[in-house]
Amino acid sequence: MIERERATEKPGATKRSDAEQNRARILEIARTALTASSDATMNSIAKRAGVGQGTMYRHFPNREALLLAVYRHDVQALIDAAPELLAQETPFEALRLWFDRLASYARIKHGVAAAVEAATRADLSNEYYAPVIAAITLLLDACKAAGTVRPDVDADEVLLLVSFLWRMENPDWEARSRHLLTLVMDGLRERPDRER
Repeated sequence: MIERERATEKPGATKRSDAEQNRARILEIARTALTASSDATMNSIAKRAGVGQGTMYRHFPNREALLLAVYRHDVQALIDAAPELLAQETPFEALRLWFDRLASYARIKHGVAAAVEAATRADLSNEYYAPVIAAITLLLDACKAAGTVRPDVDADEVLLLVSFLWRMENPDWEARSRHLLTLVMDGLRERPDRER
């Protein structure tokens, strides 16, 4: 049975699967390495991922291509997290957890300023703006329907409110971002006594 299945497999299927696994492993290792140090080299990332230079450069011909791939991967994961969180949590908790993921993403982005510059040059910011706004809108609408977020906020305003995540330079970045995100959440919370 196994032999028959192998005989019917397409010859390139295993190679493609291995290549996809290598690419995914390289991206994960690159993300971790670049979080620790924005100076991580292609060579050091290849060694950590357990792949040769040829494999690394086949997937990512230069450092900018690798940085852009990490950027794209992280933004897409952030976008995909919104409906997943809503399926598992209350709307307000889903919004808070999504902000936590945004903070983690911002930390990566902060650590790889070159990726941000490259993304801007490649116009990726515009490419992902609408999907990010859609993810925030999904979360806000669920919170509004549950009566936990004030009805007069929109996704553009919320994204502007949390833009501090990209600008923080101080050593206690994580503690400060947590505190500031708590302030944002408190500001978004619906209160019966709030004046309209």
